[in-house]
Amino acid sequence: MARAFTGWHMTAIICGFFGVVIAVNITMATLASTTFGGTVVDNSYVASQKFNGWIAAGRAQQALGWQVVVALDEARHVRVTGRLPAGAMVAATASHVLGRVPEQHLVFSALGQGVWRSATAVPAGRFNVHVRVRAAGQTGDFTDEVPA
Repeated sequence: MARAFTGWHMTAIICGFFGVVIAVNITMATLASTTFGGTVVDNSYVASQKFNGWIAAGRAQQALGWQVVVALDEARHVRVTGRLPAGAMVAATASHVLGRVPEQHLVFSALGQGVWRSATAVPAGRFNVHVRVRAAGQTGDFTDEVPA
């Protein structure tokens, strides 16, 4: 003899369905808030109006032939190496990718042979490092991410 489908069965099905939906929503919200890498631009419309200027500036910078590599040394000081003109001045700003740590302005000292090292270390975490190089009346901007 088959058992009758009762209100308790329907209640269990509805509770199970909504339990799964709620669990998935909580999981997705947790993953979204803990892995969000930040915004690229704050206002996409304004950025779209400046896009052609950014492309032109990038091509002009590329024509200079400057190359920059950003890394961290063992003491978490930012190290900039590259093919840059003699007497180049290097400065940078380190921004935490999630904005959890205040932006940090870095001052560099030249170590010679195309190597510069920041005077201060960056805290633990992932940072976007925006490097500005000035040399021979020209300016170059480079951005790279340094790992946690």
